[in-house]
Amino acid sequence: MSTPLERYQKLGLRESLSKNYRYQIACKELSFILREAYHQFPKNLQSIIFQDTLTAFRLIPEIQTQSAVSAVHFLLQSVEAALPKQKRNMAVTEFKHAMVAHKRRCKAHQVEKGSFQLPQDILVHIFSFLDMQSLVSVALVCWSWNLAANDNRLWELQYVVLFGSAAKQQSMRLVEDRNNRLLQKPEDTGTITEWKEAVKGAYTGALSKKLTTNRGYCVHCKTVVWLNNSKCPNVHCGMISETQDIKPVTAFQVVEYLLDDSLSITSSSDSDSDSEGGPVSR
Repeated sequence: MSTPLERYQKLGLRESLSKNYRYQIACKELSFILREAYHQFPKNLQSIIFQDTLTAFRLIPEIQTQSAVSAVHFLLQSVEAALPKQKRNMAVTEFKHAMVAHKRRCKAHQVEKGSFQLPQDILVHIFSFLDMQSLVSVALVCWSWNLAANDNRLWELQYVVLFGSAAKQQSMRLVEDRNNRLLQKPEDTGTITEWKEAVKGAYTGALSKKLTTNRGYCVHCKTVVWLNNSKCPNVHCGMISETQDIKPVTAFQVVEYLLDDSLSITSSSDSDSDSEGGPVSR
């Protein structure tokens, strides 16, 4: 059985903080860890969590979205609620200095704004290398990026990624049965003109959560991993994991996993999901 320290290191939070598209989620997980479990961890793990929190604050000048700013303010609230006085004061000071730098950078960026902007076709080409989660994220940056990220060709590519390379010839629609297994059903794509709507319309039941989550429990790795198009990025016995090998997890479930090396997957509260919850077997 692994230790809380080993499980925490596998989460890869420090590395994720430096990636803009993961910063917000990493901050949220750190917030829950601080609030729910910090005082239950050994001193060495507490020290690592504290250092990761400082790292999150030091990266504030680099963040570019309002959602990331909201996430780091939530982290600050957790720091004030969970850390002992000395560490709390250090973290708050770090946060204040970083926010001043962030505001200065934003002001300087506003002055430079409009001096250079990539053409839409170049943006579309760059965005074609992104997975679905990243594509959704870049659409929140600014108006021009939103326009490029909603290009029909990009979502046609996402459709192919989700449903296989043969999707254009014989399109398949993923659905879940009552045992949470993913099944494929043929779907006519001859009349599809809006590919983003086609991707959204293909989500059914709990599958919607699986295809839009950033974190999941991989039954092969037996740990919580970052997902790439709802799949584990690791190779298992020479094979890439499938969507059914992943159990989506919340930030609170990440804390649960850290504390006792187990993870309970509860059924979705959505009325269209008929999947039943249960603990992940280890």
